Order: sequence, then structure tokens, then C-alpha cells
Amino acid sequence: MQNFRNYYDILKVPKNASTEEIKRSYRKLARQYHPDLNPGDKSAEEQFKTIGEAYDVLSDAEKRSQYDQFGQYWQQQGFQKPSTPKSSQKWSPKSNSATSDKVDFSEFADFQEFLDQLLDRPYGSKSQAGKRSATKTKSARAGRRDAEARLTIPLEKAYSGGRERIRLEDGRSLEVNMPTGMVSGQRIRLKGQGTAGGDLYLKIEVSPHAFYRLEGHDIVCELPITCAEAILGGQIEAPTLDGWVKVSIPSGVRSGQRLRLGGKGYPADGGKRGDQLVEIRIESPKNISPQERELYEQIRQIETYKPRTNLPI
Repeated sequence: MQNFRNYYDILKVPKNASTEEIKRSYRKLARQYHPDLNPGDKSAEEQFKTIGEAYDVLSDAEKRSQYDQFGQYWQQQGFQKPSTPKSSQKWSPKSNSATSDKVDFSEFADFQEFLDQLLDRPYGSKSQAGKRSATKTKSARAGRRDAEARLTIPLEKAYSGGRERIRLEDGRSLEVNMPTGMVSGQRIRLKGQGTAGGDLYLKIEVSPHAFYRLEGHDIVCELPITCAEAILGGQIEAPTLDGWVKVSIPSGVRSGQRLRLGGKGYPADGGKRGDQLVEIRIESPKNISPQERELYEQIRQIETYKPRTNLPI
């Protein structure tokens, strides 16, 4: 027999949830596990199918009523359409009489045991007891499922790691010890935080940074400098993920030229780190003071560099 699935647990709603609550939870979970948003992820695809199965039953008033009354046996032949009102009768295995409570089918290990008691056949031998115990153990294991959640973090946090309190899509708040040097696509396992004691896997997404970008284990950034700094060279300060550091600019540096800061990149295997590549961008001022204009005029009169002398025409 197929393992019993608790559709309320799957949709993360209480047993007395309204139709609207069930619909809201289904839509939220369906978006989370939709195959289009989890390409190639078989576990997400299976979870998406299970969520759809649960919603198909709980969103249908008649199916839900049968499911609530008969539990794991609701789809067995003879249980779909009870001849007496659901809230008025209960079958008693020994007396075959009706009571005012609902049947608790969870007391039977499987459908065969239910039939044994229904027909007053002997049961309870060691082999049958072992079978019931094994079935219950199997059902408990079957209910345990791993889950996956997406977690988007800024580059600085992905770089430094450390303890962080996060809020999941299901509303839970967890404190997680993040490793250093996380990258997009990496998965972090949280033991026992999934469904019914399964594990939760956080799929990391590192959000794009306005200044830095990753090229493997190297960090690349564009650094603007003035015309005077480009011509004369010298030391300037540049930002890194570890803070500001001094950078030596060679005289006559060109736009697009890269300067390498060794060991200032992203963490790599074996405790090593990549480099930071500083890409020079020479910027001319749009507005200058009268004094600056006067000095630039003097430079233009005496400068010897003629960039258009050797044009290939």
C-alpha cells in the first residue's frame, strides 16, 4: 500500500484551515518548488507534484471530507461513499456497532489488518506484530523529507560568512553559521530543519554588487582616477573587501589597464585567496575652477605630447 501522506503537513496548514488558507499556502509553495524556478532539481519537481496532489484533495470538499474521516484508507474501495453520515457512526471491530465518534484508522498497521478485524479473523501473532512495527517505522521514515529554500545574500556577507539570523519563506527564523567565501549555486545543509525531521538545504544566491564583480576567485573593480594622477602616478587609496588599501599608480597609466592586488580576492581551496584586479578608468572633470582652467591652458601651450601625430591615414 502506498505510504500515507499527511496533506495538511505538506501544505503547512492546520486541519481546520479554510479553503482560502489552503489556496494561499498552495500558491506560495507551488511558486517555491515550481520546476521552472528549480531547473534540473528532481527533489523540487517531486515536491511540486506532492503539493499538487495535496491541494487536489483538500480543495475538493467531498474528497477532503472522505480524507478527514478515513485517513490513510480514504481511497480504498468501500470507503469513498459511506452509507451513514460521517459524524454519526463508527465501526467497532469487535461488536460491529455504531458509536458517536469517527473511526480512528491509524490504529491499524495496514488495510489487511483492518480486514482481519472486520471479519473477526485471528491476528496479533509475533510475525504480524513485527509487520505492524515495521510498517509504522517505514511510515515514519516516509514522512521525513528534505526541503530546499533559496537565500539571497550580499557579496560582503558571502565573503565573510559568520553567524546570521535568516527568515525562511515558511515564516521560520533560524540562526545559521555561514561558511566564508560562498558562491551562487552553493547549498548549505541544515540538519533536521526539513519536513518531519528531514534536512533543509539553503541554495545560496549572491546578489550582484554595485562595485565589485567575481571572475573565478579574483575580484574585479573599476577605479576612477584623475588626469593628473594618470600622468604623474603615485599612491592612491582603493577599496577592498578587507577595507581601504594603498595602491601605487605607475605614471602614464592608461584607461582599462589592470593593477593586481595579490591575495585580496575571494577565498579559494586550501586557505588560499584570489587577487583583486583594479581596472583603471581615467575621468576628466566636467566643471573646473578658473584657476584650474588657467593652469590647463598653460599646460596646453607647453605640452610636447601629440597623440594625433601618427594616425594611420
